Amino acid sequence: MDRSSTQATPEVAVERLGSVPDDFVDYARDKVTAVFRYAPEPVLFARVKLSMAANPAVARPAMAQANLDVNGRLVRAQVAAETMFEAIDELHDRLQRRLGRISKQWEARRGGRPLPELHEWRHGSEPAGRPDYSPLPVEEREIVRRKSFTLASETPDEAAFDMETLDYEFLLFTDAETGQDSVIYHSDGGYRLAQVEPEPDRKDPVAVPLTISPHPAPRLSVSEATERLDTTGLPWVFFVDDSTGRGNVIYRRYDGNYGLITPA
Repeated sequence: MDRSSTQATPEVAVERLGSVPDDFVDYARDKVTAVFRYAPEPVLFARVKLSMAANPAVARPAMAQANLDVNGRLVRAQVAAETMFEAIDELHDRLQRRLGRISKQWEARRGGRPLPELHEWRHGSEPAGRPDYSPLPVEEREIVRRKSFTLASETPDEAAFDMETLDYEFLLFTDAETGQDSVIYHSDGGYRLAQVEPEPDRKDPVAVPLTISPHPAPRLSVSEATERLDTTGLPWVFFVDDSTGRGNVIYRRYDGNYGLITPA
């Protein structure tokens, strides 16, 4: 949806990592500013990160990431490509698609209608562009980011929408029906739900194509979860922290290290 606003356009903050030439700073700023007109509400803040992988073995070394604050709602996109021009152009396109989606969501909520269908913009419908993992040896990996926050209480439909808007591969949330720490993620063209104690017989209807994992989350220490991540080669592991009893996610970062997400 193309919207205009008299509100002042925020300056796009651009951060560079690695050998990113000056010309790309202005190019990224212009391309991201151009998508503001598709936002259903004022864009309050915008930040872009441009980085070039130093490792010559990385097939798509150029990475562009953007975070927008659309009147309090975070919209995020991340793209990897062979060249920085390609990465920035695809970043623009992904942001435009996401702003179009939340425009439909806002209109639906204002009109008292159900959330829009997710079928036409599932993960598989977008061009490939996720970054490659840096080949960091296991013995050199460590947890370099720990993120703790109060989990949103949502339905699977709402969690799937948020996951897509944020361009995440998974989303840790509190299932509104069961009250359980849960993870939703992409699976076989649809979505899959993992819970601390699976409850496959849901009472509330779900609009998205959803399957529920029958396996309870394993109870592990953080070090055991990290070991499982390395042993299985999975991109992330959902587990119950044996010291807190809460659902956590340990995941591989694109720099080769780990990130840990815990409920506050």
